[in-house]
Amino acid sequence: MGSKKKSKPSRSKKKPKTSADQALALDYVRAWAQPAPPRAEPSAADADADDFLPAQVARGGGDVLFELHSHSNHSDGFLSPSALVERAHRNGVKVLALTDHDTMAGIPEAVSAASKFGIRIIPGVEISALYNPREVAGAGEPVHILAYYGTCGPSRPDELYSMLLNIRDGRYLRAKNMLAKLNRLKVPIKWEHLTQIAGEGVAPGRLHVARAMVEAGYVENVRQAFNKYLGDDGPAYARGSEPFAENVVQLIGNTGGISALAHPWSLKNPDAIIRSLKGAGLNGMEVYRSDGKVDGFSELAEKYGLLKLGGSDFHGRGGKDESDIGTVKLAITTLCCFLKMARPIWSSAMKDILLKFAEEPSSENLRNMLKFGRLTNVDGFSLINAGIDVVNFCLSSWSSNDDMEDVELEEVRLKLVHYATER
Repeated sequence: MGSKKKSKPSRSKKKPKTSADQALALDYVRAWAQPAPPRAEPSAADADADDFLPAQVARGGGDVLFELHSHSNHSDGFLSPSALVERAHRNGVKVLALTDHDTMAGIPEAVSAASKFGIRIIPGVEISALYNPREVAGAGEPVHILAYYGTCGPSRPDELYSMLLNIRDGRYLRAKNMLAKLNRLKVPIKWEHLTQIAGEGVAPGRLHVARAMVEAGYVENVRQAFNKYLGDDGPAYARGSEPFAENVVQLIGNTGGISALAHPWSLKNPDAIIRSLKGAGLNGMEVYRSDGKVDGFSELAEKYGLLKLGGSDFHGRGGKDESDIGTVKLAITTLCCFLKMARPIWSSAMKDILLKFAEEPSSENLRNMLKFGRLTNVDGFSLINAGIDVVNFCLSSWSSNDDMEDVELEEVRLKLVHYATER
């Protein structure tokens, strides 16, 4: 009898609600996900750019579907960023976070593809880390931290990219160690076979090794490869050069991002890890999964005051054991809480990026600044003659001002005017 009584509230939660709070949350999320064109007119340098959004995404009714965890073939996914975006569009996704492992290389292609479908891209990354409270060499537990950035990307990109590069370099050594262990287990995999699966320039990960094992006939599927050999406690598991998880969380915060703990249900001691990461500045954690289960992690998020998030963790490998992109439908109130925390942080990051550029304007810095923008061709764009038009160009490229106030934008423009008059 008790279990039946507890099941009734969960069923009622699935019914659509029309409360004032939810209506306001829906308006807030929809206005961000499907914004009106920016106030600034594009400069002559972007005359050939596509329109801001196609006609089919004019604001209308209905919920807004976010996908906050996905992978492309720039890490261990099977689809290109363009194909991933197209699949997300077919599944009704309006906001897509591309969160490849330890790289943001696929973001520019995703942004370009998304402009054709009216999808908004959240530049993201899933960072491999290690929880090791005693900082003992060779000890600790693998942890993955998701980072979500505004349309302009990280405010101190060099620091973030340096960490990601070090992790990717370590993945090559880790992959070789795993192959060596597999060889001793009489499961030989050739390095050339592994790198061919991973693709040019992609640091091989465990999923690539698992795919090689399937193709070589040693296991029936990827899941069996992990269960028998490659899992965290498996005989062929190896560590790379992952940074400490607390340092990762702090770096995400220092570069204008929102941090969230990925798939905490895979951890051996989630409570201790979440407590430690919260102390380092963690913003949220994955709670919702495609099967709808929260497995007690909703209570942990509440205990430590963290955003409750979730995503499909889509890789595109196919099969019944993988959730399709867009299958985790977050409540509109959840999305509203996420954006209300993220937007001030992203706005501050955008201001920092523009002010740093105003202090040292150059075509190279402009290209770096617009790395994740719709408009990336700055050839023939004169910084001296354009002056304050640089700000308008950036806002047009980013398709957003991320809530920067007029007075803040004017501060940047004045700095650029000062630069132009002194040249």
